Amino acid sequence: MTIAKTTRSALYFIFFTQPIVLGAWLPRIPEIQAKLGLSPADLALSLIGAPIGSLLALIIGGRIGDALGAKRTMQLFYPLFFAAMLCPFIATNQLTLALALMAVGSTISILELGMNISADQVEKQYKSLVMSKAHGLWSLGLMVGTLIGSGAAAISYSPLSAGLILTVLFLPVAYIAIAKLTIDHPETPKKEDGTSRLSMPHPILLAICAFTFGTTLTEGAIADWAAIFMRDVMSAGPGIAGLAVTAFTLTVALSRLSGDRLRKHFEPHQLALTLAVIGLVGVLTIYIAPNTLTAFIGFALLGIGASLAFPLSISAAASAPGKSPASNIATLSFLALTGFLVGPISIGFIAEYFTIHKGLLVLAPMFLCSAIFAFALNPNISSLAKSESVTS
Repeated sequence: MTIAKTTRSALYFIFFTQPIVLGAWLPRIPEIQAKLGLSPADLALSLIGAPIGSLLALIIGGRIGDALGAKRTMQLFYPLFFAAMLCPFIATNQLTLALALMAVGSTISILELGMNISADQVEKQYKSLVMSKAHGLWSLGLMVGTLIGSGAAAISYSPLSAGLILTVLFLPVAYIAIAKLTIDHPETPKKEDGTSRLSMPHPILLAICAFTFGTTLTEGAIADWAAIFMRDVMSAGPGIAGLAVTAFTLTVALSRLSGDRLRKHFEPHQLALTLAVIGLVGVLTIYIAPNTLTAFIGFALLGIGASLAFPLSISAAASAPGKSPASNIATLSFLALTGFLVGPISIGFIAEYFTIHKGLLVLAPMFLCSAIFAFALNPNISSLAKSESVTS
């Protein structure tokens, strides 16, 4: 096996194993809500702990990625993330749940920054498209986790015990996979004389972030509220309710696994616009769904609509004008993940004062936002902007 193939295989395995413990948590959210006696608004306030942790960590994420390199960043934050994922299961009230999820958000954001930098470096170093497939395997891992979580919930198996088993099974082998990565550590960009350490991102990067905002909000919303929607609107039991997340993650995974082939035949901005429209159809399908099956179809369409947005955005951000690929990716993650902050809390408060049925309608304008800013993923725009920066 060549070095390139070994590196690609190791990268794919890392992307697959990392979200399994996260996926196992998602179907248990209704159970934790009931255990702690939280209202929808109380739960929403707890759930924003994760995005707050992510946003705070990503303030320095680009510097960590530049200083340590992608491989060492993953070696440090992989075990920290797995340990953090056990914390929500031992929360005793709203505050401790929020703090536990803040630990999850801070560790996962830096870990996934290292993973995305690695995927970008593999594409550039080995001239091989891997970004969409890597994220497809991430979604597949998340789906496997949701199936495990749903199964454990159906048989009333302790969520903490399930989390410990998954940690023991997957953390050691993932650590071995990280060691097998053979990727360069790009030279840290030097600070130019007279420039400030803080500067506004390039307008193209901001447009890419605006495009990603809508779909990251969708992913956060579905992860946090899909099972509760199925329970409250469709009267689904614990084992069935979590399958809404599974339907979403399955179509995300399948679409992403085909993404690299699609990237060879279609321009990124064309794919982005088409998928945003499919996402809008998914929102409407869920809203008018008369039964569980139709709701599952709606969640599946949502998965297709949201599937390629982030991998396409990572590639676009890494090539956009800016300080460095790591800095651009950190900026993208920082601004796009505000969707995780706005989405769950807005849906939670709408569910508190109206219904969760109306709460999910928040996703419609988010997909419209993605459709409007899909143009920013056109590689010709970034190339032109970089050329103008060099000549100016």
